[in-house]
Amino acid sequence: MAPALALFLVYVILPIIQSISMSFYQWDGIGDKVFIGFQNYVDLYYDPQFWTSLWNNILWLLFFMLAVPFGLGIALFLNQQVLGIRAVKSLFFFPFVISQVIVGIVFAWFYDPGYGLLQDILALFGAGPLPVLADEALVTYGIIAAGLWPQVAYTMILFLTGLNNLSPEQIEAARMDGAKGWTMLWHVILPQLRPATFIAIVVTIIGALRSFDLVASMTSGGPYGSSSVLAYFMYEQAIFNYRMGYGAAIATVLFLIMLVYIAFFLWRMLQQER
Repeated sequence: MAPALALFLVYVILPIIQSISMSFYQWDGIGDKVFIGFQNYVDLYYDPQFWTSLWNNILWLLFFMLAVPFGLGIALFLNQQVLGIRAVKSLFFFPFVISQVIVGIVFAWFYDPGYGLLQDILALFGAGPLPVLADEALVTYGIIAAGLWPQVAYTMILFLTGLNNLSPEQIEAARMDGAKGWTMLWHVILPQLRPATFIAIVVTIIGALRSFDLVASMTSGGPYGSSSVLAYFMYEQAIFNYRMGYGAAIATVLFLIMLVYIAFFLWRMLQQER
């Protein structure tokens, strides 16, 4: 394990430590660093854009969790031995292999109030154009919907893998006891899918908290910063405003949020195994 641990220390642990250390400095990325203590974190507390980005991350976290039950439902539907099911599986798998930037561009076209498919659908019901990406109240939900498309495909793959590893003896014994339908699903199948469910929840939480690609490609944080998230806010401050220390402080806050969630789920998993 030594080579893997060495790479992990150099490329993961060391950058995290450097980033946390940088958050205590004022630095433009070129000149000398000036130690300012916790001033970057104080500025974050009084920065309304930080709270907007944090709230958007919370919305991402809440609605992105829909990918887990949706992925499970699709996996149960596709876990059949019928003619043509392989072709159907490939259609559901397709969004996962597409770049996030491409997904963002496709959904930007879909939402376009001039020629987007969404507007044609709304016209069928007599509704007028809906500028999703230009509306401060709707833009975040529109981007989350775009992110759910590939995320559901990913969780579906995890659950399909788990379904292929189910114990046939337990299923057969449950059938002999008269279990079927929801009883079979709740008491026999879902308990065996706990490892897949745990991984699906963790990767979905991480994906929600580090959301960047779709925000950058669809709105660049707009309109007026209403769709910005912490990852994009960090990038914007560090790269465009030359506030490397401030960006590192944002990254540290985001890292601590991720750490709390992942540590909680790891603790739950260890408790269940015990």
